[in-house]
Amino acid sequence: MERLTPPEVDRVAASRAAVAARRARAAVKKDVATRTRSAVDVLDAAWADPPAEVEAGLRVRELLLSVPTLGPTRSAKVMAQLGIADSKRVGGLGVRQRVKLREWLVRRESRGHESAGAKLVVLAGPTAVGKGTVSTYIRENHPEVHLSVSATTRTPRPGEVHGVNYYFVSDEEFDRLVAEGLMLEWATVHNAHRYGTPRGPVEEALASGRSVLLEIDIQGARQVREAMADAVLVFLLPPTWDELVRRLIGRGTEGQAEQQRRLSTARVELAAVDEFDHRVVNSDVAEAAREVVDLMELR
Repeated sequence: MERLTPPEVDRVAASRAAVAARRARAAVKKDVATRTRSAVDVLDAAWADPPAEVEAGLRVRELLLSVPTLGPTRSAKVMAQLGIADSKRVGGLGVRQRVKLREWLVRRESRGHESAGAKLVVLAGPTAVGKGTVSTYIRENHPEVHLSVSATTRTPRPGEVHGVNYYFVSDEEFDRLVAEGLMLEWATVHNAHRYGTPRGPVEEALASGRSVLLEIDIQGARQVREAMADAVLVFLLPPTWDELVRRLIGRGTEGQAEQQRRLSTARVELAAVDEFDHRVVNSDVAEAAREVVDLMELR
């Protein structure tokens, strides 16, 4: 049988319609990502009578990924918990799935996120992304947050204070802490110095009902996840790669060779973003700090 080929005008029209649909869905996701519109509002539009075609055609996974601070790992967990397949579109959900998804998003939007009680929150990200700057802002503006102090074998940078920014220890002392099992996590960073989190203060704070924030490297975050499965992992991202480069060079604490080594490491570290539960972009320190604090259920 002879195959029928649609007229050229039909193919062009179909292509234009597909492009327009993609752009419309992208606009919806952007509105959710910038908090111009809530995810619940998107659901309501998709399930209205008649339904909004753009919202109904959006995949549930895409909608969840557009929600601020909700990363790929957490989104996948939520969909699994709600029994929603990765390929499902908002408009194609069954009645029970719709009820569960809407209830979950309503709870999250009303409280900032879905969980309760003391929790361990890990803030990690590539070199020079501003982890220290964000954690310092939280320390100075949110005294209710228990910010864990890491130990390190490197020397202090200008302005850093022992016992406040880090515990600056010798290699021998670090060896002792590891050997006695007193570190929750530790790692060698940039093939140079070691960093680690003393276990005791973290466990004591959690036992007393206080949430704890750890500002550590990506290797350490992986160890914490293994040691404490309930830990919430937050990945701090730069606005752009060029901005990350500018920050690293601008702080002037490393020579050119070390800068290049750290940038090479940063490219590898950025690829780990999907391992984390939430993503926070550090465009503005105060805003990034607020998002991290919100994830700890602190106001």
